[in-house]
Amino acid sequence: MNKADIIAKVHEVLGTTKADAERAVEAVFGNIEAAMKDGDAVSIAGFGIFEAKMRAAREARNPRTGETVKVPAMRAPKFRAAKGLKDSVK
Repeated sequence: MNKADIIAKVHEVLGTTKADAERAVEAVFGNIEAAMKDGDAVSIAGFGIFEAKMRAAREARNPRTGETVKVPAMRAPKFRAAKGLKDSVK
């Protein structure tokens, strides 16, 4: 399932235009992204938690040349599934 499929499902459920469904999906994803950029976690009950975690600086190896490369510390998006989601997927 991709974003277009999600928009189509929202369109079916809401019974509005596809443009309205697309705006709704974009608003949800945009707000999750904005909150993560600000360093906030987004918790959706029964679904999970979206958050940006700090990843430590490390050394990596270029697989082609074998050369060691320094990778700087950075924030990376993480998702932790809620128990309800884990149980429903089983």
